[in-house]
Amino acid sequence: MSKIRGMRRYGILASSIGVSCATALALPLTLPAAPASARPASAGPAVPGSTLSLPLAPLTPARVLGRAPLQGLYRSDVRHFSLVGVVWDNADTELHGSVQVRTRATATGTWSGWQDIEAHNADHGADPDSAERASGRVRGATAPLWVGDSDGVDVRVSADAGDRGAPPVPLPSGLRLELVDPDAGSPPQGPPADTPPADGLSGEAAAASAANAELVPLGATRIPALDRAETERELFALRGDELTDRQRAQPYIGPRPSITTRRGWGADESLREQGFVYTSKVKVAFVHHTASGNNYTCAQSASVIRGIYRYHVQSMGWRDIGYNFLVDKCGTIYEGRAGGVAKAVRGAHTMGFNTNSMGVAVIGTFSKSEPPAATVTAVARLAAWKLGLDGMNPLAKTYLTSGGGNLYAKGKNVLLNVISGHRDGFATDCPGKLLYGKLGSAREAAAGYQGR
Repeated sequence: MSKIRGMRRYGILASSIGVSCATALALPLTLPAAPASARPASAGPAVPGSTLSLPLAPLTPARVLGRAPLQGLYRSDVRHFSLVGVVWDNADTELHGSVQVRTRATATGTWSGWQDIEAHNADHGADPDSAERASGRVRGATAPLWVGDSDGVDVRVSADAGDRGAPPVPLPSGLRLELVDPDAGSPPQGPPADTPPADGLSGEAAAASAANAELVPLGATRIPALDRAETERELFALRGDELTDRQRAQPYIGPRPSITTRRGWGADESLREQGFVYTSKVKVAFVHHTASGNNYTCAQSASVIRGIYRYHVQSMGWRDIGYNFLVDKCGTIYEGRAGGVAKAVRGAHTMGFNTNSMGVAVIGTFSKSEPPAATVTAVARLAAWKLGLDGMNPLAKTYLTSGGGNLYAKGKNVLLNVISGHRDGFATDCPGKLLYGKLGSAREAAAGYQGR
């Protein structure tokens, strides 16, 4: 295809969800050459999986505050990838515009249609005053999008039109396309949860596994489900000194569900920041969707999680994956941020409310798609157990203090449902309208699992 014909792909811009671009852009006759260099998202020794980071190029001669209001990249010669996203320099800068991508499937050589990438993703992240946020490594970013095994990519980022004929809002500086391959290394084949410890764990992997040592042997890939009696005995062992007389007499806690550990889904523990950060207790479970699309199979769930993990850490600059747990479309529960599934690990999932909470992310996008029943059931079972460890009633409300966000000022005490949606703590679409609509039934089910 000639350069002139290639530019015509950008002549008419499809609108993104909730975004309308009314400005007609004069496009050049030749596509500006993208810089040939590609940097890895972070330096370090070779590790399983890979991330290719490519700078976007202007697709129009127009400029808004020195930056092109339309930027993009077309590459048909990239190595395999399965997950894409766009990042930029400043995490405090919002991308006011649309991001669209099409990809070429490795197996068939067929190009997909244009897909929207969720551009408004700042609501997922560490609290403003946290060490994680202030690390100097955090970047602005879109949500990641799962596209499956691909070897060609075409992306365009378009600024919103200005109000009443004003120039478009400038795009953030330093826009880069992140191409993530989570499958350069396969998940380790560790032992079942009830066998002796595995040999050959790295120091980082051993530390992550040891955080669950009260539940399973070192190196376990799965934490098995328990019945109610076994769960109550475990509760007394884990929290005996903290339980009230009422809790001892009637421990409202759901049976522990089966959970795939980080080793089970193949986390490369050398990627994350070492050590763990904890909060006091888990008073609220925030439910999210990953906004990464629904075009994955349950057999691919571990790959999707490895991709999100790599994107959160290497592309966005977080210390670890942001969510405490993830749930796939088949209802399988996965350990998220390292530190121990029975402990109050501080995540980076609901900006302003990561203290005394946990984040449960359902893999997929549920603004227009119904979440599977198995997924909602798994969320309820997980919440019934995890909230029960700290004596929380899924049907109740409780107060959390805001760390700052676009909905509640820093320091404000906010009354929230013990099982809340992300949008309850931050002005966002997450977890999607249709998943949010299922939270009432999830609360009822979780309370039932607790024996209430």
